[in-house]
Amino acid sequence: MYIATLLSDPKTPVLEPVLANNLRSAWGGGDINWLAPGEAAEFALPNIPDSFWANWADLQGLGVDLIIQPAEGRKKQMLLADMDSTMIEQECIDELADHAGVGAQVAEITARSMNGELDFEASLTERVSLLKGLNSSVIDTVLADRITLMPGAKTLLATMKAAGAYTALVSGGFTDFTTKIAGELGFDEHRANRLIISDGKLTGQVGHPILGRDAKVVALDEITTRLGIGADQVLAVGDGANDLGMLGRAGAGVALHAKPAVAAQCDIRINHGDLTALLYIQGYSREAFVN
Repeated sequence: MYIATLLSDPKTPVLEPVLANNLRSAWGGGDINWLAPGEAAEFALPNIPDSFWANWADLQGLGVDLIIQPAEGRKKQMLLADMDSTMIEQECIDELADHAGVGAQVAEITARSMNGELDFEASLTERVSLLKGLNSSVIDTVLADRITLMPGAKTLLATMKAAGAYTALVSGGFTDFTTKIAGELGFDEHRANRLIISDGKLTGQVGHPILGRDAKVVALDEITTRLGIGADQVLAVGDGANDLGMLGRAGAGVALHAKPAVAAQCDIRINHGDLTALLYIQGYSREAFVN
């Protein structure tokens, strides 16, 4: 048995009952369960229809996301999340680079790296080298003035933790940022790279080993082993090429507003919903959200 979930942006809900009902009827699905009126609905299916991706593409044009998953084991026991452009709306290194006067140059490298066009470790080393000499106090300035949480982040963490899930933040970014974000959102643990600072200034170097794609998979394996659960009980979310390893290994790997080359390799793609979409695809209704 499978569950089809339809989602739209909570800020501009566009999911009409007639649309959900027409799709359910065309696919021979079960009764519609509205998780949030105008925003999220689901219904059971005996199999994945051959027309799934064609219908998915049609619904994208209407501002609606469509996901089909096995019904069994949808509610996960662990959340493994990327940080930049996933739990927060920015790329931290791009914000630091803007202060250093190399914003456009670094942002271009970041975009290419996240789309899988560049080696992550090499591109991170290059970008960090361009920050050499920047006052370390800029980190606190960026955190205070430029970093904003992704919509739905607090609700996602609070709801999954209330249900007993373990939560881990794994980032190719920096511990200076994950420490703050993990603390603010209530993650149980966090892992990231370390900016090297000397005499109050960034040295242009990053600590080794560099946490990239493979390290995120290692984090998934180490944490699940410690918790005594399987990878199938993990919900992972990210947006860049360095997230693909953990997204492919987790029971549910979600490409959230992801780069095109990344989304193309994932079966669960959220392009219109916010982070509460990760609750809807597990079967939580809006009434069950913890705020």
